Amino acid sequence: MPRQAAMLCGGRGTRLRPYTDTAPKPMVEVADRPFLEHLLRQLAEQGIVRFVLMTGHMGEQIHDYFGTGSRWGWDIGYSHGPAGWDTGRRVVEAAGLLDESFVLLYSDNFAPVDLGVLANRHSETGRSLTVTLKSKIGGNVRYSPKGDITAYDPTRSAPGLGHVEIGYMLVERDATLRMFEAIDGYPDIAFSDVLCAAAGVGELGGIELGGAYYSVSDPTRLELTRKYFSTKKILLIDRDGTISRRLARGQYVATWEQFEFVPETVQAMRELADDGFEFIVITNQAGIALGVVEEAEVDRIHENMTMELGRRGIPVLDVYMSPDHWDSGSVMRKPAPGMFHLASDEHRFRLDRVLYVGDDIRDCQAAAAAGCGMVFLTDGSDIGHLPVTRHHQSAHRSLMEALEMIRSRYDEGEHP
Repeated sequence: MPRQAAMLCGGRGTRLRPYTDTAPKPMVEVADRPFLEHLLRQLAEQGIVRFVLMTGHMGEQIHDYFGTGSRWGWDIGYSHGPAGWDTGRRVVEAAGLLDESFVLLYSDNFAPVDLGVLANRHSETGRSLTVTLKSKIGGNVRYSPKGDITAYDPTRSAPGLGHVEIGYMLVERDATLRMFEAIDGYPDIAFSDVLCAAAGVGELGGIELGGAYYSVSDPTRLELTRKYFSTKKILLIDRDGTISRRLARGQYVATWEQFEFVPETVQAMRELADDGFEFIVITNQAGIALGVVEEAEVDRIHENMTMELGRRGIPVLDVYMSPDHWDSGSVMRKPAPGMFHLASDEHRFRLDRVLYVGDDIRDCQAAAAAGCGMVFLTDGSDIGHLPVTRHHQSAHRSLMEALEMIRSRYDEGEHP
């Protein structure tokens, strides 16, 4: 995986006025620090601590704040140029500071990107550039998982453009610079011109992300991003075997009358609620697909469960339930992470800042796929089957046993 990241930080940010009348866009405040600092911290948490910041408009504010990066343990270099330079020109001028392979980011987007997954995709395809993508009607990229990227169109006028690229791209420096030199107007070109050229010759690869991405490109998006980064104590939690007692293998809780709380879990949830925690339940209910449980009755169970927990002082923000069969291939059924992404999108929290509590290996797999931490409730017999993840993962006999760890993890998230 590359050990360096470069950031395009030089634009005037006209859509973000009036904020950018007095500060460069990357320095706009989000959750008590510049937005750019959130990006650098995200990369540092994944092992990249060497950065090149390509500055322009009011770039001295960026330099004055970050300096060499030493107070964070980072190594920051700068390539500064006039605010009028286009994005391609900034990369050309910074070339002497860049590694042979590096991660390139825009400084106004934040997404839950796993750089290891991006690097693996880049290595598999062997292309000069690999970009991160989100599905979007009226996007700028034509993409399919099998065919990869077949077109990049910044005018968004070509047919079949169902994705948008959001930065977080992995770049091979020398091959990309050769494409720069072949573009009319070099070196005064936009980086989008290079992406167009790369797509045209089959050198642009892509990887699609789950979940939303956030931006500070205009005031409306800035406010959504501020909500996303605001401090929250949300604990994700499984239902069967965790909140409620699990029935015998192959049996499903079909009515509220069969539902039985696990007292120790409820007591632990109450103690966490007293500390300001809120809860989101994420559960598979394949009994619906099998026809042995009515979906309306599952909804009734969840309404009563939420009401009863609320009566005990335990706030449940939402319940996400997959009714799908285990052979359905549904992205919403654990171990797939779809319900986690949906919860994050709807409640605007960072998955890498929360933990999920569950009692099944599939819970652990889902948490790893979603990019959140895991509290695995187990007697220890299945520890050897835990998935590989860079996020927190710990095993406990009960939620009560995990309380202090949970509190400390969330405190660290508030003050990283």
